[in-house]
Amino acid sequence: MSENKEYNILRTIDYPSDLRKLKLDQLKEVCSELRQYIIDVLAETPGHFASSLGTVELAVALHYVLDTPYDRIVWDVGHQAYAHKIITGRREAFRTLRKIGGISGFPNPKESDYDAFIAGHASTSISAALGMAIASSMKNEKSRKIVAVIGDGSMTGGLAFEGLNNASSDPNNLLIILNDNNMAIDRPVGGLSEYLVDITTSKTYNKIRFGLYNTLKSRGFIKESGKGLILRFNNSLKALLTRQHNLFEGFNIRYFGPVDGNDVEGLIKVLSDIKEMEGPKLLHIRTTKGKGFVPAEKEATLWHAPGKFNKVTGERISRNSLDEPQLYQDVFGHTLVELARENDKIVGITPAMPTGCSMCYLMKEMPERAFDVGIAEGHAVTFSAGLAKEGMLPFCNIYSSFMQRAYDQLIHDAALQNLNMVICLDRAGLVGEDGATHQGAFDLAYLRCIPDITIASPFNEVDLRNLMYTATQSDMGVFVIRYPRGKGELKEWRQPLEVLPVGKGRQIRDGKDIAVVTIGPIGNIALEAIELAEKEGVESALYDMIYLKPIDETLLHEIAKKYNRIVVVENGTVKGGLGSAVLEFMADNGYTPRIRRIGIPDKFIEHGSIFELYKLCGMDAESIAKILINEV
Repeated sequence: MSENKEYNILRTIDYPSDLRKLKLDQLKEVCSELRQYIIDVLAETPGHFASSLGTVELAVALHYVLDTPYDRIVWDVGHQAYAHKIITGRREAFRTLRKIGGISGFPNPKESDYDAFIAGHASTSISAALGMAIASSMKNEKSRKIVAVIGDGSMTGGLAFEGLNNASSDPNNLLIILNDNNMAIDRPVGGLSEYLVDITTSKTYNKIRFGLYNTLKSRGFIKESGKGLILRFNNSLKALLTRQHNLFEGFNIRYFGPVDGNDVEGLIKVLSDIKEMEGPKLLHIRTTKGKGFVPAEKEATLWHAPGKFNKVTGERISRNSLDEPQLYQDVFGHTLVELARENDKIVGITPAMPTGCSMCYLMKEMPERAFDVGIAEGHAVTFSAGLAKEGMLPFCNIYSSFMQRAYDQLIHDAALQNLNMVICLDRAGLVGEDGATHQGAFDLAYLRCIPDITIASPFNEVDLRNLMYTATQSDMGVFVIRYPRGKGELKEWRQPLEVLPVGKGRQIRDGKDIAVVTIGPIGNIALEAIELAEKEGVESALYDMIYLKPIDETLLHEIAKKYNRIVVVENGTVKGGLGSAVLEFMADNGYTPRIRRIGIPDKFIEHGSIFELYKLCGMDAESIAKILINEV
């Protein structure tokens, strides 16, 4: 860290034990330095920006009041945990954020004892923290405090409500902190969000009620067995007096707030007051997403993960211009609008990612035909199934790793009924700096075993458009299109739409020595590898399958009869994907070629740039070329 005077206090804080030595009136300056440090680092090392700026005071207050890491803080998602990382032994390492070999952008227990639970997907904190709280009770660790920090956007996830319901029925002392910044990534949606904005409560009422309850309990008028009845009576009385029913107290969870989540001294007072209270509790805090950086406060969605930026002017440093290939996400978004103009049955659905997946273009032009359902992937799929059942044609766009959360809904509610709907899996394959929780490694494998669905992946942006168009042309049941994060291959991608026959692949390049079989945009890297190997005298053919299911068996018969050496390349796990499908076909039909599979290995892949991760997994052009050369 720089010895700059603006970090005079922060550079003395290596761990929370150092923080707790400070006087209360010094913590405001600590928060100021922390916020500036986050701005300074993220200007050059891109990460999740606005969310973590809003939770600086919360991180400081929690570590000041609690005895961490003995006490547990379970962060939901992890976008909001950068200040937490900096004051828990990773101040200098923070400059390696999301870089290969550096620290993760999300909490991870493998990285630090202060990271109580991994957090890459939303809505998990209450369930995980409740398990920890009950485990601590069973081990007679009554002094251990367990805190779940959940953002209001994550409260739209069904798992959060399952956790709340369980917390109300099992004895525990869990503290839930609801970080209400009126934002998720894009603006939050639904009745719950509106409710959180309007909710009020009486501090005097809470104080009197708690004192009265303790008095009655100490005198034997209230026993633990009757606690639930008394709590429900109190909640009903409060609802009558305030003319407002409290959702959380409806779960028999004590509610406190809302309080200013950007007032560190106020937070410390509240946390100190309630941390010893028995029973499940919820503290509702209000924070400002992007706090302390005016551009992020004004446009929090744009500053969720802005990339590099000028920390003085607030200018974002764009790495994509109109004379370059565009992002696959933008090609999807513009093509969806184009298709929707011609087909009034088309609707768009996204679970809280309209900007990330570019559903925002349809929302802008046809708001009545685009639905952001919040962080609720399972609901997104079943909602889409309901639309499809009544004759609409939904395009449901979900990030590949998030689709794992809707697996049952995809099977039971969509595929089983053979409903005509399109699932677009964004961020498929290796995604880069977001790391293991976000790598879209498994979709080809987990989808291939489901009956009555079509699975496709485009070679380039033109194919993406054509696959989207193909999915609109007939009743094909569930039609899955997967594509990666980032730029495509072509500058001129707006070409006339055409149908790509379902279950038909194609030969892109001829060669006499080896057949290279691919699916999706990684075929372009395989093509580079073939050209490199050709310089060493190895001639390889390239076959783009386009469809994993139904797979083009005619093309596979042709390959098997012509080549005794086959290399399969895919941007997905080698366990169960295209390579496995090719092996199964060869075995079932009595072919015995030598087959090499290249893809994401059977392990969780860390964070780093996509290029670095491709190289790490042996999926870059040079690594593939070496295999081709060695196979001859």
